[in-house]
Amino acid sequence: MFDRGLTGGSTGNISARTQDGGLLVSPTGTSFGRLDPARLSHFDADGVHIGGDAPTKEMPLHTAFYDTRSSAGAIVHLHSCHSVALSMMPDVDPDNFLPPLTPYGLMKLGRVKLLPFFLPGDPEMGTAVRGLAGKRSAVMLANHGPVVAGKDIEAACNAIEELEDTARLAMMTRGMGARALTDAQVQALVTKFDIEWDT
Repeated sequence: MFDRGLTGGSTGNISARTQDGGLLVSPTGTSFGRLDPARLSHFDADGVHIGGDAPTKEMPLHTAFYDTRSSAGAIVHLHSCHSVALSMMPDVDPDNFLPPLTPYGLMKLGRVKLLPFFLPGDPEMGTAVRGLAGKRSAVMLANHGPVVAGKDIEAACNAIEELEDTARLAMMTRGMGARALTDAQVQALVTKFDIEWDT
């Protein structure tokens, strides 16, 4: 993700469940391009930091997803350019952040909730995610970046890349009258692929 320019410098963070119920988390201030496995923050199943460097300041965001989505095995948060740009547009639907441009955004993400702006590291981000009661696998932090929960690292990474790709399509076609999927097409996808699609 770093090599493809999806999150630069020391931005973004990632975590994954371990087999014993603990967590491995990217340390605070580290770059995806220079992650050292020996320095990853390690938490036990009770949430106690037992090894590695201090974790990302966005831990409340990660724990909120794990606590409310039993299927979550990994969380990825990026500062990807197009999704952040789309979050700044005044006419974006906060309840359904991504327009239905292709089937894959829906299939990998369901509805994406746009959350308001929070200062980086603000525990209220976690509170906002908890307020969704596990109904969303992805949120977009306004003026900040997307956060996606997946069953494992691969699923979470694939989903967040799809989020950024859909946001890029939305920005590329903005104001051009692009044809999005119809409500009937969206419903057909939701039914056929058993997509989480809360109303």
